[in-house]
Amino acid sequence: MKSRAFPLWRSTMALLSLALTSALSTPTSAQPGHAEAGTPVRHVFLIVLENEPFDVTFGAKSLAPYLAHTLPAQGALLSQYYATGHYSLDNYISLISGQAPNPDTQKDCGTYVEFRPTTGKLDANGQLAGQGCVFPAQVKTLADQLHAAGLSWKGYMEGMGSDPAREAAQCGHAAIGSRDHTNGESLKDRYADKHDPFVYFHSIIDDPAYCGAHVVPLDDMANDLRQVTTTPNFAFITPDLCHDGHDAPCRNGEPGGLVSADQFLRTWVPRITASPAFRKDGLLIVTFDEGIDAKACCGEQGLPGGPQPGQYGPGGGRIGAVMLSPFIRPGTVSDHPYNHYSTLRSIEQWFGLPHLGYAKADGVPVFGRDVFTQSRQSGTAK
Repeated sequence: MKSRAFPLWRSTMALLSLALTSALSTPTSAQPGHAEAGTPVRHVFLIVLENEPFDVTFGAKSLAPYLAHTLPAQGALLSQYYATGHYSLDNYISLISGQAPNPDTQKDCGTYVEFRPTTGKLDANGQLAGQGCVFPAQVKTLADQLHAAGLSWKGYMEGMGSDPAREAAQCGHAAIGSRDHTNGESLKDRYADKHDPFVYFHSIIDDPAYCGAHVVPLDDMANDLRQVTTTPNFAFITPDLCHDGHDAPCRNGEPGGLVSADQFLRTWVPRITASPAFRKDGLLIVTFDEGIDAKACCGEQGLPGGPQPGQYGPGGGRIGAVMLSPFIRPGTVSDHPYNHYSTLRSIEQWFGLPHLGYAKADGVPVFGRDVFTQSRQSGTAK
């Protein structure tokens, strides 16, 4: 978030969202999120944008028509997809580790400090009680799971390293214990640690060479997409602070907000969907970190002894998501509830991995036949 004037900003946005009418078609008679054995997805691309509620993003007067209308017509719109917290960082952490918000990650870790556990081990839900930013090596991520299974991953961060005085061009992050100066844009650099979840885990950053080979500038993706063998099984894609919808206007004069986010998608989505890996067995997910209210779904729980995930409620609000894949019939709409833990759980399931943190909690659904509505082999709807 840009401002600590949290309730006022959200109240203004809530009024705007209520003023917009939805342009959604009637949801398809899809089956809810039951696990589907043998889902053939082997390359997952995840783009995370910033700070918009569903009615604003996907409404009839959306400032992002490519996202709101063009992409759903090409794939699936998930109308009941929810964030897991506020402000930003805690959602990114949830997406790759299943860890719930703690007081520091909930405030975007303005100081890049070590996580201070209050217990020595993970609880039955895979949660490490305590607070702080950089999790100890015992807290694993989806990246760790994929690497251990012999699968590939990369985090593509737009603008990382633009100002070498702020952060390195690979595995860039603040020094532990220091104030994090990356969390606001400058004229030279619009990368932010708080939108790069991988640099908050010692299991990744403690090996600089390994981290540097996997957490890289976004421009690297253009070359990686050229062949199936160079495309990672999991690609986490973060636009910079202007192109993710976070800032409006941007310091260089760009409009920012949904306008610049939509342009980012117009540039990168066609590159992804034209790649050999996507066409073979790919899935692209486009969603947001959080909305403007504290609504939740799917039995979301907080960290034991920690704050409410949504600060003033159980979750991060309704944000929606769009998914494109050869296994999705264009124009699919699902109104089954999902959240960020659903995304993590689904990816783990597709790759045969155990579930981390709250991704393994009862009631967390995986993307099923309500989303995967087309058989690639027959080209027919399910």
